[in-house]
Amino acid sequence: MTLIEKLIEDAKAAPSRRVALPECEAAKTLLAARRVLDEGVGTPVLVSPREVIEATAAEAGVSLDGMEIVDSSDEAAADALAERYMAGGARLLSAKGTRRKIKNPMWYAMVMEELGDVDCTFCGHTNTTGDVLMAAQTIIGLKEGVDVPSIFALVETEGFDGPEGNVICFADCGLNPEPTASELASIAISAADNVASIMGWEPRVGFLSYSTCGSGAGSSVDRVNEAISLVHERRPDIAADGEFQLDAAIDAAVAAKKVGRESAVAGRANVLIFPDLNSANLAVKIVQRFAHGAAYGHTLSGFKCPVADSSRGATVDEIVGDIAMLVLSAR
Repeated sequence: MTLIEKLIEDAKAAPSRRVALPECEAAKTLLAARRVLDEGVGTPVLVSPREVIEATAAEAGVSLDGMEIVDSSDEAAADALAERYMAGGARLLSAKGTRRKIKNPMWYAMVMEELGDVDCTFCGHTNTTGDVLMAAQTIIGLKEGVDVPSIFALVETEGFDGPEGNVICFADCGLNPEPTASELASIAISAADNVASIMGWEPRVGFLSYSTCGSGAGSSVDRVNEAISLVHERRPDIAADGEFQLDAAIDAAVAAKKVGRESAVAGRANVLIFPDLNSANLAVKIVQRFAHGAAYGHTLSGFKCPVADSSRGATVDEIVGDIAMLVLSAR
Protein backbone atom coordinates (compact mmCIF):
# COMPACT_ATOMS: atom_id res chain seq x y z
CA MET A 1 0.00 0.00 0.00
CA THR A 2 1.39 3.40 -0.97
CA LEU A 3 1.47 6.33 1.43
CA ILE A 4 -1.45 8.07 -0.28
CA GLU A 5 -3.51 4.86 -0.23
CA LYS A 6 -2.79 4.52 3.49
CA LEU A 7 -3.75 8.14 4.17
CA ILE A 8 -7.02 7.72 2.29
CA GLU A 9 -7.82 4.55 4.22
CA ASP A 10 -6.95 6.27 7.51
CA ALA A 11 -9.18 9.22 6.62
CA LYS A 12 -12.07 6.87 5.85
CA ALA A 13 -11.64 5.24 9.26
CA ALA A 14 -11.43 8.57 11.12
CA PRO A 15 -14.50 10.55 12.27
CA SER A 16 -15.94 12.38 9.28
CA ARG A 17 -14.63 15.93 8.85
CA ARG A 18 -16.32 18.77 6.99
CA VAL A 19 -14.02 20.09 4.25
CA ALA A 20 -14.76 23.49 2.72
CA LEU A 21 -14.00 23.58 -1.03
CA PRO A 22 -14.32 27.15 -2.28
CA GLU A 23 -12.80 26.88 -5.77
CA CYS A 24 -15.85 25.45 -7.49
CA GLU A 25 -15.16 27.19 -10.80
CA ALA A 26 -12.59 24.40 -11.36
CA ALA A 27 -13.85 21.05 -12.63
CA LYS A 28 -11.13 19.21 -10.67
CA THR A 29 -12.54 20.61 -7.42
CA LEU A 30 -15.94 19.05 -8.05
CA LEU A 31 -14.51 15.80 -9.41
CA ALA A 32 -12.42 15.47 -6.25
CA ALA A 33 -15.36 16.43 -4.03
CA ARG A 34 -17.48 13.69 -5.61
CA ARG A 35 -14.83 11.08 -4.85
CA VAL A 36 -14.26 12.39 -1.32
CA LEU A 37 -17.97 12.00 -0.60
CA ASP A 38 -18.49 8.69 -2.42
CA GLU A 39 -15.40 7.06 -0.90
CA GLY A 40 -16.07 8.34 2.62
CA VAL A 41 -12.86 10.38 2.91
CA GLY A 42 -14.75 13.35 4.35
CA THR A 43 -17.80 15.55 3.92
CA PRO A 44 -17.23 18.14 1.20
CA VAL A 45 -18.91 21.52 1.60
CA LEU A 46 -18.98 23.41 -1.70
CA VAL A 47 -18.59 27.15 -1.05
CA SER A 48 -19.20 29.31 -4.14
CA PRO A 49 -22.11 30.99 -5.92
CA ARG A 50 -24.68 28.29 -6.60
CA GLU A 51 -24.84 29.14 -10.27
CA VAL A 52 -21.05 28.66 -10.57
CA ILE A 53 -21.23 25.28 -8.82
CA GLU A 54 -24.08 24.08 -11.01
CA ALA A 55 -22.42 25.29 -14.23
CA THR A 56 -19.11 23.60 -13.37
CA ALA A 57 -20.89 20.38 -12.38
CA ALA A 58 -22.76 20.31 -15.69
CA GLU A 59 -19.58 20.95 -17.65
CA ALA A 60 -17.62 18.30 -15.73
CA GLY A 61 -20.44 15.76 -15.67
CA VAL A 62 -20.42 15.63 -11.87
CA SER A 63 -23.58 14.77 -9.94
CA LEU A 64 -24.33 17.12 -7.04
CA ASP A 65 -26.59 14.56 -5.36
CA GLY A 66 -25.88 14.50 -1.62
CA MET A 67 -23.45 17.42 -1.88
CA GLU A 68 -23.75 20.27 0.63
CA ILE A 69 -23.76 23.65 -1.11
CA VAL A 70 -23.12 26.98 0.60
CA ASP A 71 -24.20 29.72 -1.81
CA SER A 72 -21.66 32.47 -1.15
CA SER A 73 -23.70 34.89 -3.29
CA ASP A 74 -26.68 34.70 -0.91
CA GLU A 75 -26.62 38.22 0.53
CA ALA A 76 -28.67 37.46 3.64
CA ALA A 77 -26.53 34.41 4.52
CA ALA A 78 -23.32 36.38 3.95
CA ASP A 79 -24.59 39.21 6.18
CA ALA A 80 -25.38 36.70 8.93
CA LEU A 81 -21.96 35.03 8.60
CA ALA A 82 -20.13 38.35 8.83
CA GLU A 83 -22.19 39.34 11.86
CA ARG A 84 -21.37 36.07 13.65
CA TYR A 85 -17.69 36.50 12.83
CA MET A 86 -17.51 40.04 14.18
CA ALA A 87 -19.32 38.99 17.36
CA GLY A 88 -16.59 36.43 18.12
CA GLY A 89 -14.05 38.83 19.61
CA ALA A 90 -11.22 41.04 18.37
CA ARG A 91 -10.74 40.76 14.61
CA LEU A 92 -8.15 42.04 12.15
CA LEU A 93 -10.93 43.18 9.81
CA SER A 94 -13.70 45.71 10.33
CA ALA A 95 -17.31 44.64 9.86
CA LYS A 96 -17.35 46.40 6.50
CA GLY A 97 -14.03 44.82 5.52
CA THR A 98 -15.24 41.35 6.50
CA ARG A 99 -18.40 41.73 4.43
CA ARG A 100 -16.36 42.85 1.46
CA LYS A 101 -13.78 40.05 1.77
CA ILE A 102 -16.30 37.22 1.97
CA LYS A 103 -17.55 38.04 -1.49
CA ASN A 104 -14.54 35.88 -2.35
CA PRO A 105 -15.54 32.22 -1.70
CA MET A 106 -12.10 31.37 -0.23
CA TRP A 107 -12.46 34.07 2.44
CA TYR A 108 -16.06 32.97 3.02
CA ALA A 109 -14.87 29.38 3.59
CA MET A 110 -12.16 30.44 6.05
CA VAL A 111 -14.64 32.49 8.06
CA MET A 112 -16.80 29.36 8.23
CA GLU A 113 -13.77 27.43 9.49
CA GLU A 114 -12.91 30.04 12.10
CA LEU A 115 -16.52 29.82 13.35
CA GLY A 116 -16.46 26.00 13.46
CA ASP A 117 -18.95 25.47 10.62
CA VAL A 118 -16.32 23.36 8.80
CA ASP A 119 -13.21 21.56 10.08
CA CYS A 120 -10.75 22.51 7.35
CA THR A 121 -10.42 24.38 4.05
CA PHE A 122 -8.92 23.05 0.83
CA CYS A 123 -7.86 25.70 -1.66
CA GLY A 124 -4.95 26.89 -3.78
CA HIS A 125 -6.04 25.09 -6.92
CA THR A 126 -7.03 28.41 -8.51
CA ASN A 127 -5.89 30.91 -5.87
CA THR A 128 -2.21 31.76 -5.48
CA THR A 129 -0.18 30.76 -2.41
CA GLY A 130 0.01 34.43 -1.47
CA ASP A 131 -3.76 34.77 -1.59
CA VAL A 132 -4.24 31.63 0.52
CA LEU A 133 -1.72 32.77 3.11
CA MET A 134 -3.23 36.24 3.36
CA ALA A 135 -6.71 34.86 3.95
CA ALA A 136 -5.56 32.23 6.46
CA GLN A 137 -3.38 34.64 8.44
CA THR A 138 -6.12 37.27 8.56
CA ILE A 139 -9.07 35.03 9.39
CA ILE A 140 -7.68 31.93 11.16
CA GLY A 141 -4.32 33.04 12.53
CA LEU A 142 -1.33 31.08 13.77
CA LYS A 143 -1.12 28.70 16.71
CA GLU A 144 0.34 29.93 19.95
CA GLY A 145 4.12 29.64 19.89
CA VAL A 146 4.27 29.73 16.08
CA ASP A 147 5.74 32.76 14.28
CA VAL A 148 5.36 31.75 10.64
CA PRO A 149 3.37 29.34 8.50
CA SER A 150 5.35 26.64 6.74
CA ILE A 151 4.99 23.63 4.47
CA PHE A 152 6.12 20.11 5.25
CA ALA A 153 6.50 17.17 2.90
CA LEU A 154 5.97 13.51 3.60
CA VAL A 155 8.70 11.92 1.48
CA GLU A 156 8.18 8.32 0.38
CA THR A 157 11.19 6.54 -1.13
CA GLU A 158 11.17 2.91 -2.20
CA GLY A 159 14.11 1.07 -0.66
CA PHE A 160 14.66 3.60 2.11
CA ASP A 161 14.63 1.92 5.51
CA GLY A 162 14.35 4.76 7.99
CA PRO A 163 12.96 5.14 11.49
CA GLU A 164 9.38 4.94 10.12
CA GLY A 165 9.95 2.65 7.17
CA ASN A 166 10.17 4.35 3.78
CA VAL A 167 8.46 7.62 4.80
CA ILE A 168 10.00 10.64 6.52
CA CYS A 169 9.02 14.28 6.99
CA PHE A 170 10.96 17.26 5.55
CA ALA A 171 10.34 20.90 6.56
CA ASP A 172 10.17 23.72 5.55
CA CYS A 173 9.92 22.85 1.87
CA GLY A 174 8.02 25.79 0.46
CA LEU A 175 7.69 29.10 2.26
CA ASN A 176 10.56 30.50 4.35
CA PRO A 177 13.81 31.17 2.43
CA GLU A 178 16.11 32.07 5.34
CA PRO A 179 14.27 31.41 8.60
CA THR A 180 15.47 32.95 11.84
CA ALA A 181 16.04 30.78 14.89
CA SER A 182 12.54 31.60 16.14
CA GLU A 183 11.06 30.79 12.75
CA LEU A 184 12.96 27.48 12.59
CA ALA A 185 11.51 26.60 15.99
CA SER A 186 8.03 27.41 14.69
CA ILE A 187 8.60 25.23 11.62
CA ALA A 188 9.70 22.33 13.83
CA ILE A 189 6.75 22.63 16.21
CA SER A 190 4.26 22.79 13.34
CA ALA A 191 5.78 19.83 11.49
CA ALA A 192 5.84 17.73 14.67
CA ASP A 193 2.18 18.43 15.37
CA ASN A 194 1.24 17.58 11.80
CA VAL A 195 3.00 14.22 11.65
CA ALA A 196 1.49 13.29 14.99
CA SER A 197 -2.02 14.03 13.65
CA ILE A 198 -1.61 12.74 10.12
CA MET A 199 0.70 9.76 10.56
CA GLY A 200 0.11 8.91 14.22
CA TRP A 201 3.86 9.07 14.86
CA GLU A 202 5.55 10.15 18.05
CA PRO A 203 7.56 13.02 16.54
CA ARG A 204 11.36 12.93 16.88
CA VAL A 205 12.63 16.16 15.39
CA GLY A 206 16.16 16.30 14.04
CA PHE A 207 17.62 19.71 13.14
CA LEU A 208 19.97 19.31 10.18
CA SER A 209 23.28 21.04 9.48
CA TYR A 210 26.67 20.44 7.89
CA SER A 211 27.83 19.95 11.49
CA THR A 212 27.06 17.25 14.06
CA CYS A 213 27.15 18.37 17.68
CA GLY A 214 29.86 20.97 17.20
CA SER A 215 31.97 19.24 14.56
CA GLY A 216 31.67 22.40 12.46
CA ALA A 217 31.19 26.06 13.25
CA GLY A 218 29.36 28.96 11.67
CA SER A 219 26.42 31.31 11.97
CA SER A 220 23.96 28.76 10.56
CA VAL A 221 25.06 26.21 13.17
CA ASP A 222 24.50 28.78 15.91
CA ARG A 223 21.06 29.58 14.50
CA VAL A 224 20.07 25.90 14.46
CA ASN A 225 21.14 25.43 18.08
CA GLU A 226 19.24 28.52 19.16
CA ALA A 227 16.15 27.11 17.42
CA ILE A 228 16.50 23.82 19.29
CA SER A 229 16.63 25.69 22.61
CA LEU A 230 13.49 27.61 21.64
CA VAL A 231 11.61 24.39 20.84
CA HIS A 232 12.57 23.03 24.26
CA GLU A 233 11.25 26.22 25.89
CA ARG A 234 8.03 26.47 23.91
CA ARG A 235 7.15 22.78 23.62
CA PRO A 236 9.10 20.62 26.07
CA ASP A 237 6.81 17.73 25.10
CA ILE A 238 8.44 17.52 21.66
CA ALA A 239 11.64 15.46 21.33
CA ALA A 240 13.97 17.75 19.38
CA ASP A 241 17.75 17.55 19.05
CA GLY A 242 20.70 18.45 16.88
CA GLU A 243 22.58 19.90 15.22
CA PHE A 244 22.98 16.74 13.11
CA GLN A 245 24.31 15.88 9.70
CA LEU A 246 21.73 13.88 7.80
CA ASP A 247 23.30 10.48 8.40
CA ALA A 248 23.58 11.10 12.14
CA ALA A 249 19.90 12.08 12.26
CA ILE A 250 18.51 8.91 10.67
CA ASP A 251 21.13 6.16 10.99
CA ALA A 252 21.60 4.73 14.49
CA ALA A 253 25.04 3.29 13.71
CA VAL A 254 26.33 6.64 12.44
CA ALA A 255 24.75 8.45 15.37
CA ALA A 256 26.53 6.15 17.81
CA LYS A 257 29.88 7.22 16.31
CA LYS A 258 29.23 10.91 15.71
CA VAL A 259 26.91 12.09 18.48
CA GLY A 260 28.69 10.70 21.51
CA ARG A 261 25.91 11.41 24.00
CA GLU A 262 22.45 10.18 24.89
CA SER A 263 19.73 11.38 22.53
CA ALA A 264 16.11 10.37 21.97
CA VAL A 265 16.38 11.68 18.41
CA ALA A 266 19.84 10.93 17.00
CA GLY A 267 19.69 8.06 14.51
CA ARG A 268 15.87 7.90 14.90
CA ALA A 269 14.60 11.26 13.63
CA ASN A 270 11.33 11.05 11.72
CA VAL A 271 10.99 14.82 11.19
CA LEU A 272 13.93 16.59 9.53
CA ILE A 273 14.20 20.36 9.88
CA PHE A 274 16.41 21.91 7.20
CA PRO A 275 18.32 25.10 8.00
CA ASP A 276 16.86 26.98 5.01
CA LEU A 277 14.60 26.65 1.98
CA ASN A 278 17.54 26.13 -0.38
CA SER A 279 18.59 22.91 1.33
CA ALA A 280 15.04 21.63 1.87
CA ASN A 281 13.92 22.22 -1.71
CA LEU A 282 17.11 20.71 -3.12
CA ALA A 283 16.72 17.66 -0.87
CA VAL A 284 13.17 17.04 -2.09
CA LYS A 285 14.19 17.37 -5.74
CA ILE A 286 17.24 15.12 -5.28
CA VAL A 287 15.10 12.40 -3.71
CA GLN A 288 12.54 12.72 -6.51
CA ARG A 289 15.06 12.71 -9.36
CA PHE A 290 17.78 10.35 -8.15
CA ALA A 291 15.87 7.96 -5.89
CA HIS A 292 12.52 8.20 -7.71
CA GLY A 293 10.82 9.11 -4.46
CA ALA A 294 7.59 11.04 -4.04
CA ALA A 295 6.81 14.02 -1.83
CA TYR A 296 3.30 14.78 -0.63
CA GLY A 297 1.89 17.61 1.39
CA HIS A 298 0.06 20.82 0.67
CA THR A 299 -1.28 21.24 4.19
CA LEU A 300 -0.04 24.56 5.56
CA SER A 301 1.57 24.11 8.96
CA GLY A 302 1.18 26.49 11.87
CA PHE A 303 -2.39 27.72 11.57
CA LYS A 304 -4.90 27.24 14.38
CA CYS A 305 -7.13 25.27 12.00
CA PRO A 306 -6.05 23.18 8.98
CA VAL A 307 -5.74 24.85 5.58
CA ALA A 308 -4.36 23.33 2.38
CA ASP A 309 -2.62 25.25 -0.39
CA SER A 310 -2.94 22.93 -3.35
CA SER A 311 -0.73 22.96 -6.40
CA ARG A 312 -2.51 24.46 -9.39
CA GLY A 313 -1.20 21.57 -11.46
CA ALA A 314 -2.51 18.87 -9.11
CA THR A 315 -4.45 15.97 -10.57
CA VAL A 316 -7.77 14.81 -9.16
CA ASP A 317 -6.01 11.83 -7.53
CA GLU A 318 -3.50 14.18 -5.89
CA ILE A 319 -6.27 16.47 -4.66
CA VAL A 320 -8.11 13.54 -3.07
CA GLY A 321 -4.87 12.47 -1.37
CA ASP A 322 -4.21 16.00 -0.16
CA ILE A 323 -7.75 16.23 1.20
CA ALA A 324 -7.17 12.97 3.08
CA MET A 325 -4.07 14.52 4.69
CA LEU A 326 -6.05 17.65 5.54
CA VAL A 327 -8.83 15.58 7.13
CA LEU A 328 -6.31 13.71 9.26
CA SER A 329 -4.65 16.95 10.35
CA ALA A 330 -8.05 18.08 11.69
CA ARG A 331 -8.23 15.18 14.16
